[in-house]
Amino acid sequence: MNPKVVLKSEDIPKQWYNLAVDLPSPLQPPLGPDGNPVTPEMLAAIFPMSLIEQEMSPHRWIDIPEEILDILLKWRPSPLHRALSLEKALGTPARIYYKNESVSPPGSHKPNTAVAQAYYNKAAGTKKITTETGAGQWGSALAFACAQIGLECKVFMVRISFDQKPFRKLMMQSWGADCIASPSTETKAGRDILAQNPDTPGSLGIAISEAVEAAVSDESGETKYSLGSVLNHVMLHQTIIGLEAKKQLKLFGEKLPDVVIGCAGGGSNFAGISFPFTLDKINGAQIDIIPVEPFSCPTLTKGPFVYDLGDFSGMTPLLPMYSLGHTFVPPPIHAGGLRYHGMAPLVSQAVHEGLMEPRAIHQLECFEAAVQFARTEGIIVAPETSHAVAAAIQEANKAKEEGKEKVILFNMSGHGLMDLRGYQSYFAGELGDYEFPKEEIEKNLAAIKDFPKPSTATSGKW
Repeated sequence: MNPKVVLKSEDIPKQWYNLAVDLPSPLQPPLGPDGNPVTPEMLAAIFPMSLIEQEMSPHRWIDIPEEILDILLKWRPSPLHRALSLEKALGTPARIYYKNESVSPPGSHKPNTAVAQAYYNKAAGTKKITTETGAGQWGSALAFACAQIGLECKVFMVRISFDQKPFRKLMMQSWGADCIASPSTETKAGRDILAQNPDTPGSLGIAISEAVEAAVSDESGETKYSLGSVLNHVMLHQTIIGLEAKKQLKLFGEKLPDVVIGCAGGGSNFAGISFPFTLDKINGAQIDIIPVEPFSCPTLTKGPFVYDLGDFSGMTPLLPMYSLGHTFVPPPIHAGGLRYHGMAPLVSQAVHEGLMEPRAIHQLECFEAAVQFARTEGIIVAPETSHAVAAAIQEANKAKEEGKEKVILFNMSGHGLMDLRGYQSYFAGELGDYEFPKEEIEKNLAAIKDFPKPSTATSGKW
């Protein structure tokens, strides 16, 4: 049988899907320092108004401009593969499908929103965009998008990833971006943190602080900030993944999946694959939706649902999300894109409602799964993506034990060809499992004990 389905260019989705409209309980607003909801005007210093409107949109479907589609068509629609070789190796009755987002020029799902954000910034008169990046996939994607659109780009890259993954920096430079290690001496936030801990490995929260500061300190007003995950408009842009997958599953003869899986750091690739199917679940479909995270950064599985800052230094509003505390500095595991202290408010609300069932998996099991995937399906996945692969294998083995046919869909969010040092460490036996200590989480959360509390009421339907 044909192991993959690729849609025709004319079948690319023409609209994004906004889950916020369909959540059983309303999404709670971001809050300013005074505890009151953030206004569009307050966000205008760092985002163009078009993205702010999407952030707060009451509309279920939002049209994708032709100019964005023209760039997305360089690699979209992306293929949906049936993992026949993996199924055979596992001896499972499950049918496993994966959405291959590694076919984009930067090699991940990230350009789906990077292109959109660059487009809206250019239309608003922005000349330069600042951002942060963990593993480097988001920084690479935004550098690519800015080159396509015609914008300057500056990327603050978490120091441990900057050191571990030098080729990501070279990718960004190839697309014309300036990439520097964070924390840096270029911002007050960076200098203050280096003064306290000159050997810090950095964190996404720190890098966000630097990128936001660099944007708002530009007195010309021509510099804006771009975030690769967490915010509503980012989740929105990524839903093109799941919308394509729905069409492709039908061409495979499948109605709906029984299980939908994505790795989850800030939430963007997971939202992309899962939100269109979450709508089906809200409307009565029986689907297990699983965000997968590392035990070393257990935001959804061990963090509480709170209001917390999106960054280390308090440059961002308070967001309603599962969080380990904004001062959290994660251990230097190789899945750098999953080392964020919080989770997207939309994903957090859906988990809080019981629509999604988060899962944590240890690093060694993830690399073991990634190697099995490489030796069967042939693709070397990113360390982040290995978490989704590991969960898919767990679900396939569960189907085997139960003797049940199941349709398992996961998002293969990116390739690992820029992350081979992690594989090198795995093969050399240098990696171990690490579970973030409960007492450290409690210490971080003590810093936010006086923050406003989100409503914990839910519909109770799930």
